[in-house]
Amino acid sequence: MGIQVDVVAACPVNDEMERVLGLAEAVGEPVTVTFMWEGGRATERAVLVPAATLALWEHWAPEAYPRREAPDEGEAGDEGLELAHPEEFGPFTLFRRRVGRRTAVARAGVVVAELLPPEEAHWLEERARDVRQGFMDPKQKAAFEEFLARQPPVGEQ
Repeated sequence: MGIQVDVVAACPVNDEMERVLGLAEAVGEPVTVTFMWEGGRATERAVLVPAATLALWEHWAPEAYPRREAPDEGEAGDEGLELAHPEEFGPFTLFRRRVGRRTAVARAGVVVAELLPPEEAHWLEERARDVRQGFMDPKQKAAFEEFLARQPPVGEQ
């Protein structure tokens, strides 16, 4: 990933979520966050990806992140998940998805970012980059073909 910033948040309260989201939005890059939840919940690592950056990645990535077939030991399968209520933290609302492990972050009713598992964020960014690098718009492709046509044959150079 372009810029790697690690942030530890005790819980997304007291403007911590606002600062982390502001950082992600300002640089337009993902921010790795480690949540240390209150009440004995296990720590959780996620990558906070601004909505515009995620939209760009998903535009260029030709397929969706492959779902795991079997849950890891100690994890519940998707069939055991129940609908979770949105969690509100100041001006933000976190919407955890039932399928997959993404969480949408909304502010004033607008999704501004998503929390993705680190492995999914890395995979999605890599796939988008690879596809985009192989793409040429029609004008660029025509100019490149014209350039190649003007080159002498390999044996005559």
